Amino acid sequence: MTMVRLWHENGTVIEHTEPVCCPCGPNQRAPTSCGNFFDKLVKGKRNTAHCLRFPGDRSHVWGIGPWSLGFSIRVQVKKGSSVTEVVVGPENRTVISSDNFLKVNLVGDYAGYTSIPTFEDVYLVTPRKGAGSGQPQDLGDEHIKWMLLERVRFGPECNQIGVGYKAFQNQPSFCSSPVSSCLNEQLWNFWESDKSRIDSNQVPLYIVEGRFQRINQHPNAGAHSFSVGVTEALSSNLLLELSADDIEYSYQRSPGKIMGIDVATFEALSQVGTAKVTTMNIGKLEASYRLTFNCLSGISKLEEQYYVMKPGEVFIKSFDLHSSSNEAEKYQCAAILKASDFTEVDRVECQFSTTATVFNNGTQIGSTNDHKEEGGIWGLLEAIRTFCFNFWDFVTNFLTGKSCSWTKCSSLFDIGCHFQYICIGWVIIICLVVAMLPIGAVVLWLLHQKGFFDPVYDWWEDLLGLEPHGRAHLRHRKGHHRRRRHHHQHSHHHGDYHQHRHHHVHLQRHHHVEQPEAAAEEGHRRHRHDPTLGVQHRGGAGHKHGHGKAVAAAVHFDGPSRLRDMEDAVEFREWRRDEVRHAEHGMHGHDRRQYSRF
Repeated sequence: MTMVRLWHENGTVIEHTEPVCCPCGPNQRAPTSCGNFFDKLVKGKRNTAHCLRFPGDRSHVWGIGPWSLGFSIRVQVKKGSSVTEVVVGPENRTVISSDNFLKVNLVGDYAGYTSIPTFEDVYLVTPRKGAGSGQPQDLGDEHIKWMLLERVRFGPECNQIGVGYKAFQNQPSFCSSPVSSCLNEQLWNFWESDKSRIDSNQVPLYIVEGRFQRINQHPNAGAHSFSVGVTEALSSNLLLELSADDIEYSYQRSPGKIMGIDVATFEALSQVGTAKVTTMNIGKLEASYRLTFNCLSGISKLEEQYYVMKPGEVFIKSFDLHSSSNEAEKYQCAAILKASDFTEVDRVECQFSTTATVFNNGTQIGSTNDHKEEGGIWGLLEAIRTFCFNFWDFVTNFLTGKSCSWTKCSSLFDIGCHFQYICIGWVIIICLVVAMLPIGAVVLWLLHQKGFFDPVYDWWEDLLGLEPHGRAHLRHRKGHHRRRRHHHQHSHHHGDYHQHRHHHVHLQRHHHVEQPEAAAEEGHRRHRHDPTLGVQHRGGAGHKHGHGKAVAAAVHFDGPSRLRDMEDAVEFREWRRDEVRHAEHGMHGHDRRQYSRF
């Protein structure tokens, strides 16, 4: 193996740059067998070599000194066709115009700033400019690659920005450590992490662009200065002195519009989110605006932001949202854009929701007995048991909707929410419930038509001791139809040469209540003397049947006679069924005599 070291430009060797050799094996730094058995016989024993090399991308690291506040106030006074203008600021508080017409004095601010960030404990990292290693002439404008990182992250030790060759080579358990050990938390790791946050509409933690506004737009900033805009709005006190007889005060006002509101997803295990409001100056004049973002409840009060937009300029303002609850909530907020005269020019409302924070305080270290039986039949049984549990959890989550919208949707019938979060389980359940209502009604009606519930109806009527008029009438019509059909069948199968004697007994329903003995005698008299209930046979030449209008209707009596009459009615119905069955089978030519005893 050839040991390669790095050299300085002056020809000296850079210490601790030689590779470190590690044996081959599955548990080494680079798990490899280094060839098969025959390769080892022919070429001998092999090892793996590991060394530290840096990519070609280099960066400048800057320390940031004490901050200073800078702003400018421009005052214009129009006199006839001429315009007099002066600019005042913290570094030049009193200014007199060249024609001595206007004098402006910046008295001061009514209140001090409270949201000015400090950068004494961080370094500013910018991409290297040019091929040399010296200090660049300017910082450039690639703000997307500028990062602010804590100073404790920099150093020559392992897992620090600027790790040295010595720390990498002398790290403990070098060969048994994984590849890229000692090289964590480098610049590219922070940049890629923030890039993922930006892609998911979250505020970056280290990248300057997106975290601050008006980067390096200070009017008097030098080549090696770093400045950011302050979103806090303050009022300043100005003293204007004019040499004139009459004064007219005017200001520039331009219409504006809120283009959209974007509320990023709240971070995990936190109650902080970000709302970005996009505004645009749709007028033809440069003017100042004030933007407020207010929520009805659940979100802390937010400070109004002040800024200036040129004609056609689009500005994105960020608001930090602090939720007062870690439960699932729905919030309703409104963004209000005000012109320079404090009048409202546009208002846009928005709604967003947050999910509940799930806390799991269970132990993070499993039991030492959990993996004792890993092989053999016990391992197979454990795998089957785990699969069954996972499949059952999947089915229950799919049907209940816990895995997608248990906390996102407020109710079972919030169809729009379920489609938004693709909660197909709840959607299917809702569709099935809605479809089962008419289907169930149709099935019950068909069963009712087929007489499936007749035993229930009879039980209910017997329980109450009376029978509804509608069902009695229906039974009467059905019984009457059966007798007519039976009569025609007999007429069809039997000629004039056969004599048939049928004793048809018809009971008419009484709507009055009689004493038991009197009612029984009245019933016998009806059977003996009512001509409409008898059957006459004359000479065997034909049949004449007299049918009444009531068929096997139950007679309501009181006392002992009621029980007997009910038994006779049952016997009569049994006789009618036998008679119809004989007639349908074509059993004719015989003299059948059926009697019912009353």
